Amino acid sequence: MLTDKSSRIVAAHRLLRKPRRAEAGEFLAEGTQAVAEAVAAELRNPGTVKEIYLTKDAGLRNVELIRAAFAARIEVTQVTDRAAAALSDTVSPQGLVARCAMTLADVGEVIAAEPRLIAVLVETNDPGNAGTIIRLADAAGADAVIFAGESVDPFNPKAVRASTGSLFHLPVARAAEVGELLMQLSEAGLSVLATTGGGANTDLDTATDDGILDLPTAWLFGSEAHGLPEEVIAAADESISVPIYGAAESLNLATAAAICLYASARAHRAERSAPTP
Repeated sequence: MLTDKSSRIVAAHRLLRKPRRAEAGEFLAEGTQAVAEAVAAELRNPGTVKEIYLTKDAGLRNVELIRAAFAARIEVTQVTDRAAAALSDTVSPQGLVARCAMTLADVGEVIAAEPRLIAVLVETNDPGNAGTIIRLADAAGADAVIFAGESVDPFNPKAVRASTGSLFHLPVARAAEVGELLMQLSEAGLSVLATTGGGANTDLDTATDDGILDLPTAWLFGSEAHGLPEEVIAAADESISVPIYGAAESLNLATAAAICLYASARAHRAERSAPTP
């Protein structure tokens, strides 16, 4: 049984910090749902999971999951409660953590695959929002999520938790230059739509009625506090606001993203099911 003083635990603890994750090419996924999705991903892509750490109690609560991990030939290591706490940044550690390979998709390959729907996070700085949008994109059937510019690390522990395992379901990519990414998306025939609270060209209802959402789409989402930069909005094909019918001042980022992604998903499904003339 490993303790919090073990060299393996000390090394894994360092993965809670971005520089160490970048150096090691690994990250931590905590909790039953995240670890279960990691184990499933290991079966599809061997090498995804490097090791699983669990307390005795967590092992008793997750017998079938641990059996699946053994079947996938993943190393499973029992640790003390203090060691499990060292691998978590939460107040109430769950006692079950997977150390995983940090894999990013190539932006060029994502675009070359002729995607119908992409979520692009531009300068998004909140890891909870980032992880939630990965989960939303997965639920809406999006083809990929791209983190553009100085966006938060998608492998931040809070982002990983918020994604609830969706991080293992669809390609996640990074693009350093926002302007270059927008050019690539446009050249590939994607309709680039910027979400904005005010000064939009149109609103989501009108965009839906006009057939704008029928096209292959890359939705741009900004930061919670500042939204998208003006130059990014100007470079998009359309700037679109989500209409507010009541007295609320605004919507938070993840809520707006959910509405926009599902609007596109519904439009694409309707288009596919429409009878051929």
